[in-house]
Amino acid sequence: MRPGSRTSRWRGAWSGAAIGAALGVLAAFLGEVRAPTPLLLFLLLAGGVAGLFRVSRLLLQIGSGVLALLLSLCLLTPVLRAPLASLTLSQPPVKADLIVVLGGGVQCGSRALESSSLARLLGGLGLWRAGYAPRLTVSEQSGLIGPAGCVKMSALERAQIAALYPTGGPEVLTLRRVTTTRDEAARVRDLVRHNGWKRVLLVTSPSHSRRAARLFASQGVAVVSVPTFETRFDGALAYPNDRLFALRVLAYEGLSRVKAALGGTPER
Repeated sequence: MRPGSRTSRWRGAWSGAAIGAALGVLAAFLGEVRAPTPLLLFLLLAGGVAGLFRVSRLLLQIGSGVLALLLSLCLLTPVLRAPLASLTLSQPPVKADLIVVLGGGVQCGSRALESSSLARLLGGLGLWRAGYAPRLTVSEQSGLIGPAGCVKMSALERAQIAALYPTGGPEVLTLRRVTTTRDEAARVRDLVRHNGWKRVLLVTSPSHSRRAARLFASQGVAVVSVPTFETRFDGALAYPNDRLFALRVLAYEGLSRVKAALGGTPER
């Protein structure tokens, strides 16, 4: 072994581990995967092992460099506008039997609706106030989502509706124990069939609307997509922070489509 080669390998291992850690953080943020600790540790160790060997270290460095250039392009220019617009399906509202407010998430610790959930609920209530449908749905997340004892999203939404309309509010139906948009679509399909309803208005975030409408249509539900406003970023993508969160949404929607194509169940 040549003098200094061991030191060189250790340096390579440390640099590889640093790249692996950075990739783990990036994956957790961009993929919205709520990545478990074992996955992040695996990426850290895999980077360290790759850094021990010259060829794998070179590939790791080249790959991370290319990724950094692509990220810079996305953050410094509005190049994401077109792919982001392709995720949105916005149609004029029409008279319907039901307004479907898709769940967006809940903050278990503070027992509050996530901003996307609140925006969707407000969008659905706006359609009800305008007289497009007499009733709307809220979603109760499955016990598989979030820690044990987490407040139910449907309970918070019902409380919000009651606070806004103590009397004379809309009829509210709960979609029980849902984990994904596909679950919500199946529950709505059953409601529509049982009650003989013809059409529903679908309210979700703009970036989720096209995929959600396709899932509902695949269940045989006649759906009109009326997305609410975006809460995570400004769609004009004028600033890097807006572009960063737009990239996150694009990565998440892309991964959901890949997962569905491979036979998995799409995320919310």
